Amino acid sequence: MSKRDYYEVLGVAKSATDREIKKAYKRLAMKFHPDRTKGDKSKEEQFKEVKEAYEILNDDQKRAAYDQYGHAAFEQGGHGGGGFGGGGADFGDIFGDVFGDIFGGGGRGGRGGQSRARRGSDLRYNLDMSLEDAVKGKTVELKVPTYVNCDPCAGSGAKKGTSASTCQTCHGHGQVQMRQGLFAVQQTCPTCSGRGKVIKEPCTSCRGQGRVEKTKTLSAKVPAGVDTGDRIRLSGEGEAGEMGAPAGDLYVQVNVRDHDIFVREENNLYCEVPISFTVSALGGEIEVPTLGGKVKLKIPSETQTGKMFRMRGKGVKSVRSSITGDLMCKVVVETPVNLKAEQKELLEQFQASMGEGKDAARFRPKEQGFFDGVKKFFDSLK
Repeated sequence: MSKRDYYEVLGVAKSATDREIKKAYKRLAMKFHPDRTKGDKSKEEQFKEVKEAYEILNDDQKRAAYDQYGHAAFEQGGHGGGGFGGGGADFGDIFGDVFGDIFGGGGRGGRGGQSRARRGSDLRYNLDMSLEDAVKGKTVELKVPTYVNCDPCAGSGAKKGTSASTCQTCHGHGQVQMRQGLFAVQQTCPTCSGRGKVIKEPCTSCRGQGRVEKTKTLSAKVPAGVDTGDRIRLSGEGEAGEMGAPAGDLYVQVNVRDHDIFVREENNLYCEVPISFTVSALGGEIEVPTLGGKVKLKIPSETQTGKMFRMRGKGVKSVRSSITGDLMCKVVVETPVNLKAEQKELLEQFQASMGEGKDAARFRPKEQGFFDGVKKFFDSLK
């Protein structure tokens, strides 16, 4: 029985990239895996076919041979010289290939069978900022305790003048395979702990780890407009990996402290501004604060407490666009306190000048409306 074209099996074009091939394989392998198909022999055969196609197309040399000679390259005595056969794919291998990216396993590596280097851990730095600095942006200095590459061994972990050798237990794969019938379970190599290499003469400074603890000082530019919860990524500034592996990243988590005057909501700023009884009644001009300095705000006559005034463009410029928010000023009428006798007398004269009953209602419509509503409410209870 002739075999199907490997590209057709995975459902990809001959020009497919490594990533596209791997993505197609993961999808199909999960679909046809015996654990999901519950003994369906046809699906089991499809799983083997998908596995065989992936193992050829995922290897540069095998893929080149297949593109040139087709299936003949892997038959006994074929041009590929491989004797691949293709019929004995282990179901257990799926766990290394599909889940390796998630759990850090998969010693097969997909490219020549080398183990993956242990990338350093990502780090988080909590940065507290004032509202002013967050709005304007600032370059900050960070002191980060972390692991850095060891200088004497240049991060290799081996004594100067020596180098690590390939692990003889796993032959550089970092994984060993335990077979149980049809299934194969991959485990981390106990000799090299998954590194694929063994250091016979460790560096005395880092004891073979390739890294040492150190507090390093970094300079980070915080863009204008950041807010609490925003995160800045500094690539490669996390922990150094073991034995020269790539470093992780540093994530700067921004927290903007509460402000004495302003409250921020997205790109708008809010504040309360007290005004006098006189300005509220007669109108006038007051000074209100902004993050750029004081500005004038005109208050119309008969302004009630709680009135909100919008000052366009006086808020925060978004960190993700050129949009600038507004400043929302809520005026609060302040009742006079610590009055002198003559001031109280003047207020009493003012009160008397407004009259009573219907005459006074036109000066205090809200008050009159409220008590009219109360009267109707109690009348309805009778």
